[in-house]
This record gives sequence, structure tokens and C-alpha cells, in this order.
Amino acid sequence: MRGSAPALGVYVHWPYCARICPYCDFNVVRDRGRVTEQASLTRAILDDLRAQRELTGPRTLVSIFLGGGTPSLMDPGWAAEIITLVRSLWTPDAGPADLEVTLEANPTDAEADRFAAFAAAGVTRLSLGVQALEDTSLKFLGRNHDAAAARRAAAVAAKVFPRLSLDLIYALPGQTRAQWSEALQAALDLGPEHVSPYQLTLEPGTAFDRAVRRGRFQPADEIRSEALFHVTQSVLEAAGFGAYEVSNHARGEAARSRHNLVYWQGEDYVGAGPGAHGRLTLEGRRTATAAARGIGDYIAAVDASGTGFAAEGLGPVEAAEERLLMGLRIDAGIAFTDLAPLGLRPDSPRVSELAAQGLIVPDQDRLRATRSGRLVLDWLTGRLASG
Repeated sequence: MRGSAPALGVYVHWPYCARICPYCDFNVVRDRGRVTEQASLTRAILDDLRAQRELTGPRTLVSIFLGGGTPSLMDPGWAAEIITLVRSLWTPDAGPADLEVTLEANPTDAEADRFAAFAAAGVTRLSLGVQALEDTSLKFLGRNHDAAAARRAAAVAAKVFPRLSLDLIYALPGQTRAQWSEALQAALDLGPEHVSPYQLTLEPGTAFDRAVRRGRFQPADEIRSEALFHVTQSVLEAAGFGAYEVSNHARGEAARSRHNLVYWQGEDYVGAGPGAHGRLTLEGRRTATAAARGIGDYIAAVDASGTGFAAEGLGPVEAAEERLLMGLRIDAGIAFTDLAPLGLRPDSPRVSELAAQGLIVPDQDRLRATRSGRLVLDWLTGRLASG
């Protein structure tokens, strides 16, 4: 490590999308030639990052993540400005070619044509939103690419970026175990070192939520979803992709997402851009930051005060609950010392009860969820957090 200061990740939210997917509840807007607005937003993000450096002081930079939205729609020159500035504000823990700088992208031909420019801007890891590799499924998911474009984009990305991660969605209506197994194998054939398979969820207010309430399709039930989860584990583990997190599989430790581990391990991270969240340790207290969601509101906030977010200190119980929620997602689990405000110890009645049910493993120092526990993670964290 080059620096001895606490680790820090940086997340930058780019809210523009060519199309709003029917399952998406992120803070996004349609990208309709808003070039002037986007230039102003880039300037605001840069100013916000400078102001947050004044708050954090020296830190060891472990990752940069350009998310959204669709940051691959961004002018690569703007991405280069952001990446260069972040590297200058905080001390990277690796050289320019090794620092994890992730860009989220969709596999349209137009975006793939820009991959080399983003690599030149400093991006080292591409997170490609393939979602499916069969045209009927892609149409159902409202994607603006077909399976052939996904394969072309993955092939280009594998040549351009040192690391490639593929996002997939499963538990589609009527999807069988055999179909999902074939889809996973098709994705592995594209050569990623990291795969993120997410179960389709119906977020309130999304187009899919409205469609289900109107009876237009029936989501997968609990039994089918569980069966498909087990298919995910068996296929990916057989291919050498360990499940280091509930929905993330990597071919070896080096392929794991360092940025996402910042979240799951309870490390600090800066959030910049409309609606971006952050977690910072300020004056010894865990502090939550949340930026204004509206693009114009965010820009105006930065212009007025230098930063685009509001900050709120978390109490010890709130901070411990957050650690529980995030830390149980990873195979390493959480240190019991982080859970002390919740009264959780290896011999706590709640811990002993859930361990007897095979849902958690309480080592002397750490608490981990088993594979069975991961299937009911929301219920499990709620049960552990309850007094």
C-alpha cells in the first residue's frame, strides 16, 4: 500500500440513459441531447469532489466507480477529467494501470465503439449490462440491444479492458432451470472473470411493478426462484467462479470488485452526482451523505455551497445495523466487534437460534451467513437486528 490513510472509494453517478428499463428504480433520466446540461453536470461533479476532499482529508484511494444511469454515454473526455481529478485528490493504492476504475456500460454497438476511448481515459474494469443472451428475454426486459450486439460488445471489451464483468438477470417469467443453466454457460463463453447474476425483483413504482399489478405477467414464485439460485451457484462454482457475495461471483480473489467490497466491508466512500450516496467517517462518526436527486437541483446546490449533498451522522445502532445488512452479503461476513451496539455476540440467543437452523455460522470473531441463510437474507438480517 502506498498510503497509510484509511481506504476510500469514489462513486460518481451519471444519470442519463438511452432508454429507461421497466425493472429499473434508479435515479435516471432519458438522454435526449442534453449536452449543455451534461457539461454543467460534469463541472458540478468536479467541484463537488474537490469540496469532499476538504471534508475527508488524506485518504488511500482504492477504487473509482462510474455508475448510473449509463456512464458509457458520457463524453470520454469528461470521464478522463473526473478520473484524473480523483487520482490527484486522494492517494491511489496502486499505479494508474492497476487502480480499479470501473465503468458501467450497455452492449450497444454505439457504446462499444467508445470502449477504447474510455480505456485511454483510465477505465480498467468494464461492468457490461448484458442481462440476457437470448433475444426474446432481452425484448421482455426492455433492453435496446440484441444478443448479437451483446456478444460483439463483450468481445471488444475483453480486448480493451484488463477486467470484464457481466451483469445478468434471472428468474424471468417461465424460465426453467435448463434455460438458466444454458444462459449462464453462454455468458461464461464470452470470457469474463466476474459475473453478477441478479434475480428479477419488482421495485415499487417501476413499469414491471405496474404490469404485474395489471396481470400482464406473473413473476417467478419462491420455489422457482430458489431452484434458479441453486443453479446459479452450481454452474458458476463448477466453472471456478466463487460466490464471494450473494449476487457476485469471481474467478479468483483478484477478480473481485474492489469497489463493491468497499460497501460490503463498511469502508468509506464518496458519492458525487445527482442522487449519489456516500458514507464517510468524519470526526470519528459514521456519516451518511445523500446528494440532491434532480440534476438541476444538484448543480444548483454545488454552485451555492460547493457540495451537492446533505449529511447526517449515524448513531451507533444505525451504523451497526448497516454493517449487518451489508456485511452478511459477503462470504467473509462481519466482525462481532462491529455488531456490539446490537448486542450480538457468538453466544447471543438470537445467534445461537439461527445457527441451529443452519442459517449463520458464528465463528469466535465473525458472523457469516450460510448458503441457506443467503436465500432469506432480508428476513435473517431483520431477525438479527431485532432486540
